[in-house]
Formats: sequence, structure tokens, C-alpha cells
Amino acid sequence: MGLTAIFGGTFNPPHIGHYQMLKALDNRPEIEEIWLMPDKIPPHKVCDFLADDRDRIEMCRIIADDFKKVRLCLAEFEREGKSYTYDTVTEFLKKYPQREFTFVCGGDMLISFKEWYRYEELMKMISFTVFRRTDTDNAEFDRKAEELSEMGMKITVMSEIITSVSSTYIRNNTEKSRELLPEKIYDYIKDGGIYGGGK
Repeated sequence: MGLTAIFGGTFNPPHIGHYQMLKALDNRPEIEEIWLMPDKIPPHKVCDFLADDRDRIEMCRIIADDFKKVRLCLAEFEREGKSYTYDTVTEFLKKYPQREFTFVCGGDMLISFKEWYRYEELMKMISFTVFRRTDTDNAEFDRKAEELSEMGMKITVMSEIITSVSSTYIRNNTEKSRELLPEKIYDYIKDGGIYGGGK
């Protein structure tokens, strides 16, 4: 059995950066499945506006349909409290002992990894698949990746460079954000008036 990639996030909304990451993962032969997992209560973010759970789930479902390996995963909606990656990974390792998991994140998350809940245990429980973004400080990224590797983290750095997108900008400027969103997501946001847009 190949790798199962866990791709968690607030997805508020899913944008072209997320889409580029999914496309790159979908094309990797060693990855068998990609679990697209929206957070219920993101522990690291204070958000200006969090779209309704139903809408965030539906937007993830729309994105998942574009890729052969992507499955919508609602594990963090089935659990009470904040969506800590440590708790989710612990649950998955117990529930699916036959699977080998890797956790997907952007370079910004790697750089701030030591702020994660129980990060020292987490990084020894699961491998990490990491993407640089167009705004990544490469020197800082390389330094942090080396430091974490020496502490026991197994890191795969993807070759694709992902477009840096501000979700806050999209939420506040839906009309100007067509090029930052997959077309079906833009249409869903506009049709539903999710971020105060609407037709």
C-alpha cells in the first residue's frame, strides 16, 4: 500500500495554492490517496470571518472531485474541541494501522512548526511532505528543515513552488479574486454570497 497524504487546513476558501498542491500530490506515484481534511476549529488561527461549516465542506468536496486520488475527510468534524494535528494523527494511526501516512503543509507551517501542539512527539509519529511557496524565505526554510530533520522529523520537500495566496484578501475582495480561485469555487462563493459577494 502506498502513502496516504493528510492535507488539512481551514480552506476558507480553498484557493489556487491548495489546488496546485493537490495537483502535485495527485501526480506522485508513491501517493495512493490524499485525504482533504477541513479543520473544524483551527487552533493556530484567529480568523476575520470563518465561512459556515457546510460551505467549507462543500467547497472541499467540489475540489476533491477534480482529482482521482483525493477523498474528503471529515474526521475533525466528528471530534469535539480544537483540531490539533497531534490528536488527528494519533487517531488515524490507531484506526488505520495498515496505512502509512504523511502530513502535507506549506513552508510557512514548517517554519512555525515548533509552535504546534506536542510537536516533538508529532514529528516522530508521521512523515511530512512540504511545499515551498512563492513568498517562502528559502534560507529560513532550509535552516528550519535541517534543524527539524536533526531532531527526528522525516521531511520530503516537493519540487513544485506554490503560488502564495492570502485567504484574507480573497474574503475581503471576492470580486477581484477570480484568478486566485479555481473557477468552480469562485462560482460557488459568488452564487452563495459567502464572503459578502453574491451576484
